[in-house]
Amino acid sequence: MKKARDCLLKTFRRTFSTLQNPKSQMEDLSERYCFNPVLRWNSQVEEYFTKAYGAEHFTLISKALTRPSCYSCIRVNTLKSTTDTVIKKLSTIVTEIGKPNSENTTLKGGDVDVNGIELTQSGSQKASMKINDEKNPITEKFQHPSISRCQVPGLDYVVFVRGSGPHTIDYGYANGRPPKEVIVSRKCAEAVLRGAQVYVPGVMACSAHVEKGDVVAISVAVEQPGLDGGWSLGITRGTVVQGLPTDPYHPERSGLYIGQGTTAMSRAGIFRVREGVSVDMHNRVFKLPSFYDVLQGEIFLQNLPSIVTAHALDPQKGERILDMCAAPGGKTTAIAILMKDEGEIIAADRSHNKVMNIQKLAAEMGLSCIKTYKLDALKSVNRRTDSCKSSDSVCVDANDSVVNDSSSSMNLDNEKPSSITEILEVDKIRKQNAEGRNNGKRPRNGPGRNQCMGGRAENSKGFAPNSFDRVLLDAPCSALGLRPRLFAGEETLASLKHHAKYQRRMFDQAVQLVRPGGVIVYSTCTINPGENEALVRYALDTYKFLTLAPQHPRVGGPGLVGRFEFADHSVEEWLRPGEEYLVQRFDPSSPLDTIGFFIAKFSVGSKDAE
Repeated sequence: MKKARDCLLKTFRRTFSTLQNPKSQMEDLSERYCFNPVLRWNSQVEEYFTKAYGAEHFTLISKALTRPSCYSCIRVNTLKSTTDTVIKKLSTIVTEIGKPNSENTTLKGGDVDVNGIELTQSGSQKASMKINDEKNPITEKFQHPSISRCQVPGLDYVVFVRGSGPHTIDYGYANGRPPKEVIVSRKCAEAVLRGAQVYVPGVMACSAHVEKGDVVAISVAVEQPGLDGGWSLGITRGTVVQGLPTDPYHPERSGLYIGQGTTAMSRAGIFRVREGVSVDMHNRVFKLPSFYDVLQGEIFLQNLPSIVTAHALDPQKGERILDMCAAPGGKTTAIAILMKDEGEIIAADRSHNKVMNIQKLAAEMGLSCIKTYKLDALKSVNRRTDSCKSSDSVCVDANDSVVNDSSSSMNLDNEKPSSITEILEVDKIRKQNAEGRNNGKRPRNGPGRNQCMGGRAENSKGFAPNSFDRVLLDAPCSALGLRPRLFAGEETLASLKHHAKYQRRMFDQAVQLVRPGGVIVYSTCTINPGENEALVRYALDTYKFLTLAPQHPRVGGPGLVGRFEFADHSVEEWLRPGEEYLVQRFDPSSPLDTIGFFIAKFSVGSKDAE
């Protein structure tokens, strides 16, 4: 009731203001029908980041976060293909869709900017991701001008496909009549900016009399400050948009138009069905290629900092490696490929569905050295050696069916499945046997990637101390480096501190699991120094046998040196002089144009001194 009254008051104030000032209706259409978002933060968080980065730099970071990267980064599966082969195949696809009347819509991108990207490395060294690769004869004969090979040493299996934007779009405002419009949720808009279509669940409101095949403008409903001091959307799904100043969030949507599309169903259909494409985007502010189901198993779409993280771990053939928070499996599979699929990688995650997705991805990429477990990272260490398998130091939940246990009645010929592919076959049989029991029932986990393959994730009670050569902790975080991002107000200083506390507990587990002489790599996808540099400070001060180690290749910039004092006089310590060049911080506002990311690498000395 209170929420409805607040919305009514807002509408009345806007209407009254319009009647008092008719000129406000004649707003500059070029300013309204464009994409020029302003990222909103919690005021205390904004002050914190401003002091950490400086006002001007933080303004640039905030602007960069609202926009997607101008290129897609592709990692080639070198165990199945080669960079030259992938470039040739992608070039053929891009060339085909660029032809008039082409029916191939798998890879959509539109115009292409052929400018190179500067990669600044440590010191005065520079590497350049150039479109023109004169050293490779494939360029002149096959390579499309939007496709380039990464020139950083060691990353020659990484391919970039350029997009373009932001573009100015004519939304068709004529003779005082606004265009038909569809308002989408903020999360839907962020996906559309990355190349997705508009799906039914993401639509919040729509103009009246919209029919299938109509051309519509797509705008975004972003959370706004509420009267209670919080944030709210303040718009009811199914609202009719009139294109007038009295519409919900009419002034707030100014500068939040992300493109034009053709409706795949009528207004009534959009709000009647539960799924499906509602608007087919054909004119986007940012034109980026989509690689859904393209060259499956041969390539993997992955952010450049994530690829660098796998290299920083420096995995070697035959080693035993733990990926503590492995989903969705991009870094796990990158590590496996760097090891030539020789050794053992334990990929753990607390989510059943995510573990199944890792299995599916590993099978697609033909990798057999990855073993997956469902496990909370905070419970990764198990000191009860009597419940651990002596062969691999994995402690398995005795109450669960164990896919890899040779005594399991589900195993064929009483042998252990030796690869992910064999595990999938066993899971397929389990699913077939269960069909009779579940006939007509909706899957508990809902529709998803794992439902098409059946099976279940194996539970683990943890791993023995000092049982891994290397540990990767890509920690769950505030994700304030991911882009595009159209809203950041949900994070408070308290929530940021909670993330940091949670990450320290996971890091404590990682330290116990890695052997002396081993390596720990810690990474996040956030710009928050409390989850990055402050974690490094905690690690070095708490565990004297840990030291920061150099990383190769070095693509990111230096870390933050200094400290921050909060209003309650508590102090957050960051890096000390000399340590900043031993970590990698990826700045979304830099010419590299990546997500915000952080990587720290630790060498583990003798633990006896502790």
